[in-house]
Amino acid sequence: EPGRKRFKRPQFSPGDCQAEAAADGTEGEEDDGPAAELLEKLQHPSAEVRECACAGLARLVQQRRLCPGLARRDAVRMLGPLLLDPSLAVRETAAGALRNLSACGGFEVCDDMVTKDVMTPLVALLKECSAGLNSNEMSPHEKKDENRNSVENIANEAVNVLWNICECDSRAVSVFNKEGCLEIVLKYLSRFSTNVDLAISVAYCLQTVTEDNPELLKSFSAAGLRVLESAMLSPVSSMEYLLLKTLVAGTVWNLKDLIPSKSQAEIISAVLKILAEVLEMDAGETVVQMKEAETQRLKTAAETEEILENANGDVLIEDDEMEEIPHKRKARRKTFISDLLPPTDKELRQTTALLSAQQTALEIIVNMCCSEDPSDDEWEELSSSDESDAFMETSLSECGGQLLSPLCLSHEIHTTLTNYLIPKKIVEKTAFPNSTAVDICSKNPAWKPLIRKMNTIQCRALICLQTLVSLLDVDHLGGAPALQTLAQHLSQLLFSRPDFAKHTDFAEAISSALRALLQTMASKNISQQCMTPDQLMTLCKAGIYNSNTGVRVNVVSILGITGSVLAKEDGTFETLKTIGCFLLEVATKDCSLVVAGEALDALFDVFADGKEAEKASVQIKLLSALKEFQPVFKMKIRKEGRSKYSQEQLCVLDNVKMNLRRFITYQETIEKRLSS
Repeated sequence: EPGRKRFKRPQFSPGDCQAEAAADGTEGEEDDGPAAELLEKLQHPSAEVRECACAGLARLVQQRRLCPGLARRDAVRMLGPLLLDPSLAVRETAAGALRNLSACGGFEVCDDMVTKDVMTPLVALLKECSAGLNSNEMSPHEKKDENRNSVENIANEAVNVLWNICECDSRAVSVFNKEGCLEIVLKYLSRFSTNVDLAISVAYCLQTVTEDNPELLKSFSAAGLRVLESAMLSPVSSMEYLLLKTLVAGTVWNLKDLIPSKSQAEIISAVLKILAEVLEMDAGETVVQMKEAETQRLKTAAETEEILENANGDVLIEDDEMEEIPHKRKARRKTFISDLLPPTDKELRQTTALLSAQQTALEIIVNMCCSEDPSDDEWEELSSSDESDAFMETSLSECGGQLLSPLCLSHEIHTTLTNYLIPKKIVEKTAFPNSTAVDICSKNPAWKPLIRKMNTIQCRALICLQTLVSLLDVDHLGGAPALQTLAQHLSQLLFSRPDFAKHTDFAEAISSALRALLQTMASKNISQQCMTPDQLMTLCKAGIYNSNTGVRVNVVSILGITGSVLAKEDGTFETLKTIGCFLLEVATKDCSLVVAGEALDALFDVFADGKEAEKASVQIKLLSALKEFQPVFKMKIRKEGRSKYSQEQLCVLDNVKMNLRRFITYQETIEKRLSS
């Protein structure tokens, strides 16, 4: 399924282990040496050696280029059985290695994992963990609470493997459906108040497997839906719980066909209320505050340690006195009091959870808007309700897994989006990340990855904005003045980043949003004055050299939309000539037929009407250029069509080819008229 997008996945971080030495220094080596040695150690009689080999492999596969090689060496077949190893520590690190392999290896490696039957031991492990949480007695040698913690950690790694593979391979989703995995993961989710990490992993997995999976929907019982209800309406407001609630809201949205029609207004309101709450938060401010809190906490901890040291001399604790330290570490090391304090990444985890929640919320809104809209006459006007907390008692619990009437999108979603000010919140998220927050993160290696997350949120918000602008009524967006302000805002974003075309994700997202907005404004005859002709050409000249086809298509389309508006105005002759020459150049020289087709379409729009356009077309010799290009275009479609383009793209190109013929005929009549 190459069409599906795959975003960066969180990975497993194995603890200290002798394998670290083996995994180091592998940069630049192919899959021999350390990889072969570690794979051999997976068969070792000593559990400790097997555990360290798994941890070493978990590190090794984080170098993406090594994943295919490890897959070829049958790492999957060797790691699979270790998911059911007698040692809990081996189970956890084996699951961690498979988690990283599935996260870093992408579609091909996940496909290979399913072919090599990793699902059989994985499902068996998930079932055993579920039973272990019930009995609390998987191993009599360990304390019950320690054992429970260990079982939950293994379950967390296993659920992450399941999530990654199900996202990439439909066969894995079939296994999920048939093997009763839903019941197991819902049981893990029900423990959200004691283990939010495990619950978040399950919620990510559920959001993936409930998408376009009618078979699974039949398995949802009223009890299962009540588990989702309690997680979604949890009163806890920490940022990790906010992420959990957002993911569960996305799952509930995927299950919308289970909701009885009388409760549909409430479900929309409940889901959007959570998304609005998440988007309300200022991520930049949060980064600044959380970093300050971390600095203060570490300073206090250091002062406390110093006082204790001064009072007692070096207060040292041996490893074997510490329950927290895994039994495996033979070499005793001296542990200062500060090592027993809570981990230093507490604030970082909270901030990361908020950023993930915001990204997820924006993705859910795009999915909501891209669901198939019912036709106008099927739209049902439902009363909007803010009573979201009460809805599930009367709706989710009573549906009992029955497939009921599908949810009506339309007016209800439009109204609820507006009631919660979601379009406004999305526009706020399109701004560049807070510069103070970016500065703070850039100076701290552990926080540096958050810069990428903040940039991703900006791009998701721009994509979300594009969707809303295309679908919502102008009134729901605040009318003509709001659209003009928005166009101004987008062009300011664009021109405040002169090198925008180098940042492909940003360039594609902002050009898509601007294209959709200008299209809407043109169709409603709303005046467009967000860019001067010079700025317009600057944008197009920068964007047309981008390697991303989407960016090139967008800038050409923007030129077509703006040019067709200018063609109806007086005094635009020179600008139309510039636009015409540029579009001709793109149509005849771009390596992609999709971009060339879009440039031809733009030419048809710009020169279809108006006195200024007629004069400009004669000046730039548009007719002779297109006549010359017509046979070349037809030949390219014939030669490259089937091998390079999808059926849908070929359909569009055939349409462009037909319109080119008609446009040439039209231009011939203009030339005759003007020359007579």
